[in-house]
Amino acid sequence: MPKMKSNSSAKKRFSYTGSGKIKRKHAFKSHILTKMSTKRKRALTNAGLVDKSDHARVARMLSA
Repeated sequence: MPKMKSNSSAKKRFSYTGSGKIKRKHAFKSHILTKMSTKRKRALTNAGLVDKSDHARVARMLSA
């Protein structure tokens, strides 16, 4: 059997925290930011966590 491979795009987008949760970045922070309020842009800067309903799917993409 060949080795299992991690999903390359998932490796670049997600990472594990020390407690085992999966960290993610917020969407809508790349371009066309002029119409967005400063408060919203600042909130999108901070990392979020993957929801528990998606946790198993993302973890399977990251596992090798």
